Amino acid sequence: MPSSDDIPSDFHTAETRHGAATGSGARAPRDPDAIEEFWDQRYAENELLWSGRPNAALIAETQDLRPGRALDVGCGEGADALWLAEQGWAVTALDVSQVALDRATGEAERRGVEVRWMHAGLVEAPLPHATFDLVSAQYPALLRTTDNRAERALIAAVAPGGMLLIVHHPAPSAEQAKAHGFDPDDYVSPAQVAALLDDNWQIEVDETRPRHVATGAGALHTEDIVVRARRLA
Repeated sequence: MPSSDDIPSDFHTAETRHGAATGSGARAPRDPDAIEEFWDQRYAENELLWSGRPNAALIAETQDLRPGRALDVGCGEGADALWLAEQGWAVTALDVSQVALDRATGEAERRGVEVRWMHAGLVEAPLPHATFDLVSAQYPALLRTTDNRAERALIAAVAPGGMLLIVHHPAPSAEQAKAHGFDPDDYVSPAQVAALLDDNWQIEVDETRPRHVATGAGALHTEDIVVRARRLA
């Protein structure tokens, strides 16, 4: 969902367009049309929902890469996508909220940056197979399914030699999840994506590291789970 280091405290681990729990205990729906309405309303209620800064883990894991084709999954208001484009990447950025994409488009025009904005969720998006040199999912709230559709969509989008980067917060405690009407088992974790990688992949990073955000709602989160994997063939 967002491309920002400011994550509202009422989201805890849920941070992409595909569903999240709110502090009121209301949970985002699973139907794609209802999810779009949910997030459009969420964005419309805020002049700026996220900080407008690219995620620190994205910068750390990609700043030494040679720019190529990048996919930003759940781009929100576009901070990650815009940063990647400014580094020379050819970026496709998708989100289910048209309100968010309108803001991202406006900021891209203001900066003179070109990004291909796609109004779609990950599973529904007509993405070309094995095309992207970088697939970035920052704090995703991708809904789990019995056939692992979201996980497989992430994996399938990466080109041979390309990188899959997933960054997330550690799962909340059972008490925290219950208080916020949130079931972590509803959403895809980095470990569940990593478990589906076969011998054609090399996991280069799989760790929990300190997260340093001094101000804003994101300061409540002190750790990131980072999984970075390279597709070999």
